[in-house]
Amino acid sequence: MRAIIVGAGDVGYDVARMLSLQRHDVTVVDMDPEKVAHVRETLDVLALEGSGTSTETLQKARIEDADLLVAVTDVDEVNIIASMIAERVGKEAEATITIARVRSGEFTGSDAVLSQRDFGIDHIIHPEQSTANEVVSLLRRASATDLVDFCGDRVQLVGIRVDSESPVVGMTLAQLAQHGAHLAFRVMGISRGVRTIVPSGTETVQRNDQIFVIVPSGQVAHLLGKEAGKLRHAMVLGGTNVGARVAAGLAQRKGRGRDAFEMRVKLVEKDRHRAELLAERLEGVLVLHGAPADIDFLALEGLAEMDAVVAVTEDEESNLVSCLMAKHLGVRKTIALLSKSSYIPVAQTIGLDAAVSQKLAVSREVLRFLRGSHVRSVATVHGLDAEVLEMVADPGAPITRAPLMDLRLPRGILVGAVVGQRVEIATGQTVVTPGARTLVFATPERVDEVERLFAA
Repeated sequence: MRAIIVGAGDVGYDVARMLSLQRHDVTVVDMDPEKVAHVRETLDVLALEGSGTSTETLQKARIEDADLLVAVTDVDEVNIIASMIAERVGKEAEATITIARVRSGEFTGSDAVLSQRDFGIDHIIHPEQSTANEVVSLLRRASATDLVDFCGDRVQLVGIRVDSESPVVGMTLAQLAQHGAHLAFRVMGISRGVRTIVPSGTETVQRNDQIFVIVPSGQVAHLLGKEAGKLRHAMVLGGTNVGARVAAGLAQRKGRGRDAFEMRVKLVEKDRHRAELLAERLEGVLVLHGAPADIDFLALEGLAEMDAVVAVTEDEESNLVSCLMAKHLGVRKTIALLSKSSYIPVAQTIGLDAAVSQKLAVSREVLRFLRGSHVRSVATVHGLDAEVLEMVADPGAPITRAPLMDLRLPRGILVGAVVGQRVEIATGQTVVTPGARTLVFATPERVDEVERLFAA
């Protein structure tokens, strides 16, 4: 597949790296000569200096026969114009799939005068909003280290780290299934150190394992010995776009009556003008002017009394240190925004509860367009060297011909759930029906084989 990436910032670079590793033909376009040089020196891709709004530059990148254009500069208008050019030029052959990063609500809001299709955009991505949504979900599911929604939010992939005092340490997965027989769940994978383990009934749970389970949305995996108490007080460090969206999402009241759930939120921002602006905009959020890395200031503002701390400043080292200090003071849950992929698995090892990445949010969106026609969504999770695919089978496809126990699926492929009129967590007796959404765990070398299983 031929792909053009417009924008060589952190997000664009990571998308180009991912596509290059999967042996796609990639061209990166950026106006910054230093960024272009960095791409040329570190990635096996073609890098061009120029503007994504220039038809001449995009023609040099061979836009006329590109299969995919991903426009992820920091300027909405550049991303939109690049998509429009790709859509117009692509009409001469098969249309180019266009993915654009657009922050402005003028283009994406429900009351927008023009829709994304008017701009020739097939899919809009908003890394800041996607990241904020992930943080809010993680805090509403207090025990989770990772959380990914599937099938219209009817099913969730939940990552949970096994504490040393957990009662399930030493159990085999078969024993764990009996222990949690009253719950609907299936273990999809285990991250142990740098290893990804495809689960079998004889595998033993060890302390510090990170276990990923599929559960119907709204159900908590108590079986791993985690408390699921609600978090009531949160402090957000950094009034960035992500921080503002996290604070707004946490401050919203959820549910009614006894089931109502709301969080008291403090947001710390070092820039006075930005703090004043956020104080006017964010209803129900106490905005504090101060340095997010100033531990003495945070302590005076009640850091030790918080249930959760979210560090989303632009300084990821500061995010790590702030969360570690909060954990030392007894804060139940800490989440840090990190951009370096190598930091994320280390973060949980040294004591953080969870880490999120804007680049990973974009990569998940792009991955969906790199798989076959039977793939509805794809999720990757740091620490898990595998993909979780949401598939739809054709009538007569091999996966539909018998119960799962009789199909003898190759090692490295595991069906987790089948979602039709109801959610069925997969067992050996489960039959995949054509048209139903099916969640499949697959190691990298088995992904292409999954597509063949779902094709007639």
